Amino acid sequence: MKLIPIKGGADHFLDLSNAPMFFEIVKMTFDFYKRVGFTEPWIGYFAKKNGDFVGTGGFKGKPVNGTIEIAYGTFDAFQNKGVGSEICRLLVEIAQSTDPTLKITARTLPEENFSTKILKKNRFIFSGTVQDPEDGEVWEWVYAPEAG
Repeated sequence: MKLIPIKGGADHFLDLSNAPMFFEIVKMTFDFYKRVGFTEPWIGYFAKKNGDFVGTGGFKGKPVNGTIEIAYGTFDAFQNKGVGSEICRLLVEIAQSTDPTLKITARTLPEENFSTKILKKNRFIFSGTVQDPEDGEVWEWVYAPEAG
């Protein structure tokens, strides 16, 4: 799998225009950059595997106080095939190779679901319930390589 940075203009992604939700994802990502800034590698990515665009992933802005938050999603046709787990793993690799001292976090709905399984599989541990300004009450997870 390869993560392809979402940057430049929408015309850079014309070959992706048949990907599910393409235009919505690009617009949301560029709107997000306007709010939080654009600092590579702390950006959004399309995930491509075996020639198919299978999902998205990224960081919710640049690190703050030594902490970075990841987020990811799988396109419907590729769910339950390990794609989300692979995107999660690649985001962790980007964070660790950029700054190995970072605390890597992720947030989920406050219930057991596919995302919590993905995080557990990728050595994240539940750290508690927090209030997210955009999502309300969520569960926070922290990457703990020793948990694997």
